[in-house]
Amino acid sequence: MAVAVATLVLGDFVYRSVHRTVSDQFDRRIAGDMEALRIAYRRRGPAGLALAVNDRAGGLYMSELNHAVFDRAGHRLAGSPLVLYGPAGWHAARLAPHTPKQRRKGRGDKARGLAEDLPDGTRLIIVADSDTVDHADKNVVRLFTNAFFGVLLIGAFGALFLGIYLRRRLSATRETATAIMAGDMSQRIRIGPAGDEFDQLAMMVNVMLDRIAMLVANVRQVSADIAHDLHTPLARLRNELRRASAAGDPTERKAMIESAISQSDDVLALFAAILRISEIEEGGLRSAFTPLSLSEIAVDVCESYAPIVEDGGRMLEWSVAPEVSVFGDAELLAQAMVNLIDNGQKHTPSGTRVSLRLAMTGDRVVLTVADNGPGVAVADRARILQRFTRLEASRTRPGHGLGLNLVAAIANAHSAELEIGEAAPGLQVVLRFPPVVAR
Repeated sequence: MAVAVATLVLGDFVYRSVHRTVSDQFDRRIAGDMEALRIAYRRRGPAGLALAVNDRAGGLYMSELNHAVFDRAGHRLAGSPLVLYGPAGWHAARLAPHTPKQRRKGRGDKARGLAEDLPDGTRLIIVADSDTVDHADKNVVRLFTNAFFGVLLIGAFGALFLGIYLRRRLSATRETATAIMAGDMSQRIRIGPAGDEFDQLAMMVNVMLDRIAMLVANVRQVSADIAHDLHTPLARLRNELRRASAAGDPTERKAMIESAISQSDDVLALFAAILRISEIEEGGLRSAFTPLSLSEIAVDVCESYAPIVEDGGRMLEWSVAPEVSVFGDAELLAQAMVNLIDNGQKHTPSGTRVSLRLAMTGDRVVLTVADNGPGVAVADRARILQRFTRLEASRTRPGHGLGLNLVAAIANAHSAELEIGEAAPGLQVVLRFPPVVAR
């Protein structure tokens, strides 16, 4: 529709332009011939003018113009019989009827005329048949009429083809959406070989669906893990409370109640850790990030935590490069270091050496926490970053398997790369922070 309207507007503009151009050409020809006859009159007088007009009327000049000279009474003195008497100046005129059809109608062709009164009282009139102008107008109208209907025809076929194409492409998307709403999260939009905008959109939607499916699976897994991990402490808590209610000895009852409170605190700590991880993963904390000294944070954590590690029968060493800065949150970064050190001491035998190193490698800040304990099998290194993951060797130790998952969430929030590798012997966790950019 828009193209059809544009064609009409263009046709009207071209029609008016062509009409004006052809009409101006005729006016210039009439004015030029009038000037030539005016010169002939000045040089040779009325007789010379009559001779020049009769020559033009007799066909000596190949012209579309018609000339005639009239006296004051309007009687023709010389020139073409097709020219009728008219007013002075430019005027719309008509030629005398000269065909049987025109005679029956009593009027001739439309014409454009210019009349000028000469000094001797005669009137010189030049008229041009308007057929050429009308012919040009008709050609333009015919051309753009054909173009208009051609545009409508092409537009109709194009709209039909586009409608079929869109219906086919969107039907595939609709079928996929229907299947997903029915619960089949494995369905994806088909991507064609064309690689057009629909295929690119389908690729983006499929990536989004993959992300949603992963999140849904993660929620299901987390729900199952929470139910599994809470079943034992809640059952133990229930048994403690039942025993406490049945205990006759006040001292024994008090001990059981304190044990139940301790187990309640453990459950609350689990939920606090889950909420903390969710808060970090949402990304809302990034708005409060500022440039800070990671060196000072690392030294404070190591000095504060070294006695705890030593009390557990292990040793904490650290090597911190001075004036190392990152962009982030001091509390979160300290929590990540504490979790890594705690992981190193909880899952290693007595006498293990835990080390923390902070250094600049090129323009990257590298934080490494390692131990010389038994390490972790290569197949399990990616798995231990997931929530509630506890290897068989750690089942008898307290905890819920959220420590390294929290470290991974903190690293992601700080755009840091997290790598778990071999310390030969032992395990090492490496965090590589991006360089600090002025903000």
